[in-house]
Amino acid sequence: MQGSDASYRRTDTGAVLRSGREILLQAFNWESHKHNWWGNLEKKVADIAKSGFTSAWLPPPANSFAPEGYLPQNLYNINSSYGSEQLLRALLQKMKQYNVRAMADIVINHRVGTTQGHGGMYNRYDGIPLSWDERAVTSCTGGLGNRSTGDNFNGVPNIDHTQHFVRKDITAWLQWLRESVGFQDFRFDFARGYSPKYVKEYIEGAKPVFSVGEYWDSCNYNGHFLEYNQDSHRQRIVNWIDATGQLSAAFDFTTKGILQEAVKGQLWRLRDPQGKPPGVLGWWPSRAVTFIDNHDTGSTQAHWPFPSDHVMEGYAYILTHPGIPAVFYDHFYDWGNSNHEQIVKLIDIRKHQDIHSRSSIKIFEAQPNLYSAMIGEKVCMKIGDGSWYPEGKEWKLATCGHRYAVWQK
Repeated sequence: MQGSDASYRRTDTGAVLRSGREILLQAFNWESHKHNWWGNLEKKVADIAKSGFTSAWLPPPANSFAPEGYLPQNLYNINSSYGSEQLLRALLQKMKQYNVRAMADIVINHRVGTTQGHGGMYNRYDGIPLSWDERAVTSCTGGLGNRSTGDNFNGVPNIDHTQHFVRKDITAWLQWLRESVGFQDFRFDFARGYSPKYVKEYIEGAKPVFSVGEYWDSCNYNGHFLEYNQDSHRQRIVNWIDATGQLSAAFDFTTKGILQEAVKGQLWRLRDPQGKPPGVLGWWPSRAVTFIDNHDTGSTQAHWPFPSDHVMEGYAYILTHPGIPAVFYDHFYDWGNSNHEQIVKLIDIRKHQDIHSRSSIKIFEAQPNLYSAMIGEKVCMKIGDGSWYPEGKEWKLATCGHRYAVWQK
């Protein structure tokens, strides 16, 4: 492992984005806090590395009012329902040995107060590190700060990132996570809640190797029918990425929304009028983190789930396509051995054929029951019930499963 240590410690934030060869694992779900999580994951690090993942997104490290981690209070207390600080540090040390980067879930849009202040609200943070007063809380959520620079997360004080003292403290905390705790990558929770220019400042200050933002708003629906054209939706995500100084990637919620409708016999959706993929993937693939489900959309919350009998078609799409694919823990570890093996095989093809975030793509078919495409020069794939295979004797079947197939030269 020694030889790769230098690349592992690399602080050039841009190197990973330029290379475009990341494969992410979301290493938790909504129930993980019930299962001695840091200990459970430590046993899986070797398999995560062997499967080809470059980074594993972990749940929020700080102690939280809600066990899942998304209502933080004392950011420097990293004993949480997922396990003790000692167990977390042991997990991160093991990940370092296996050259899998650890991604911290950064929850800095809101913070639960410790004491009552202005207006009788719990909008002060006395008695704990980062002991801010009411000026750190936006005026829209009961504080004495400025108005929010984004959308409100209701029911809890939202942090006012316009305050210099707040940004200085957050940057120092992020640097601590990077340098002392051992996280390399960041995932920014509820990125709609504050201006992306602050994400840029935090990335420049803490220098994560890779960052991704959760900019999630609703796709364009007509009643319950998803509209074909989602350009305004992907444009909002592109604008967010742009405003981070292009330093952060973003989850491709547009592709997620389209793909989960497309696999139900509407595969015509997977080609936009310009002949390109219809999500962020089609416009800015080097910044698009594609995924099938996460702890919100799937798991036990199931706010916006991918149809479960089509999940492997989804992975056949994102793991062969440009962009930065992310695999969900449940699909990889809880849905049986066959799923695990099929996903590993697709990752293997991606790596060996050197598909990366900027690989070229040529879409051949986008009909109700058939989608087919060539990625780079050496991979073809199809999903759907329709029959299709690439022309030419040089193509060999690399893998196939229920309603999908992949060929390589």
